[in-house]
Amino acid sequence: MSHKHDRILQSILEEPVSGNIHWREVESLLQHLGADIEPGHGARLKVLLNGVEGTLHRPHHSGVCSKQEIRHLRDYLLRVGVRKVESP
Repeated sequence: MSHKHDRILQSILEEPVSGNIHWREVESLLQHLGADIEPGHGARLKVLLNGVEGTLHRPHHSGVCSKQEIRHLRDYLLRVGVRKVESP
């Protein structure tokens, strides 16, 4: 995993929830992890990763994800088996 994607993943999985993660970074990370992303209704996106389907919401009026959207994304990533990479 690239340093950029690792940094974004760490930001998503850490506490307290970050309020400064841009959607384009999230989408790039999901694609890097091998997710299939399909548009849904409105701001919804259907995501398929590791055989698990989920629904995520693209931010409406800003490119920055809300803390609630990050929590939802974190729950989905943990459900599909994505974990924090520990540094040596």
